Amino acid sequence: MTTQFGDLLRHWREARKLSQLDLGLNANVSARHISFLETGRARPSRGMVLNLGGVLDVPRGSRNALLHAAGFAPNYRTRAMDEAEMGPITAALGWMLDRHMPYPAMVLDRRWTIVRANTMATMMLGQMGLSVDANLVEALMDETGLPALIENWQEVAHHLVHRLRAEAAHLGGDAWLGEMADKLAGRIDTAVPGPGVGSEAVIPTRYRLGEVTLSFFSTISQFSTAEDIALADWKIEHLFPADEATRDIVVALARDMSRNPMA
Repeated sequence: MTTQFGDLLRHWREARKLSQLDLGLNANVSARHISFLETGRARPSRGMVLNLGGVLDVPRGSRNALLHAAGFAPNYRTRAMDEAEMGPITAALGWMLDRHMPYPAMVLDRRWTIVRANTMATMMLGQMGLSVDANLVEALMDETGLPALIENWQEVAHHLVHRLRAEAAHLGGDAWLGEMADKLAGRIDTAVPGPGVGSEAVIPTRYRLGEVTLSFFSTISQFSTAEDIALADWKIEHLFPADEATRDIVVALARDMSRNPMA
């Protein structure tokens, strides 16, 4: 056996900032055994690979890579949303998106491509020149597009850089997310101070759409026990009004859309 598994194991251990002793304690094995696995002196069982992958919170697709490197068949797959097994998942996503109306909500994949969105989010995206299947990170890189519609862009960009880097780190160093974070960081005006630490309970994003400004903060949900590769990385982002004016506007918009569904 080559040391490829050991190299991957070391990569994830270091990405999670754990010593061999820390990993051994969390996985209920000795630090010596972890060392032997990393140097190729010991061969892991399938159960050990899955145990270590779980302890290190390795994404499902990367756990398959660990299994492959150790000589085992993959344990996780990506399912089509129209498979019978995914019926309850599809229903849950629809419920979360629909029940969040009149406020916007959308589902994003690991690289911020919009998988689906509710009616209010779809309307707002259309006003921004975007649609379902658009990539929000790429849209955020177009300085004449989405950033131009965000009134507090510099403030928001600081948070976006941190979020992209945190997500890249969680995925074991996703090169694309890291590259996008670096590009975005390079566009931040260093003369403009970032958000004050603790100065606000939450930093809203203020979108300028036509003659109105809509201010939202968001929450993110994920499937806590997802074993499907793609589903484990999906994020459901719910936007909430950050002020009464925004709430009144979106409530009125939703009322108009319900009266004129084809408008």
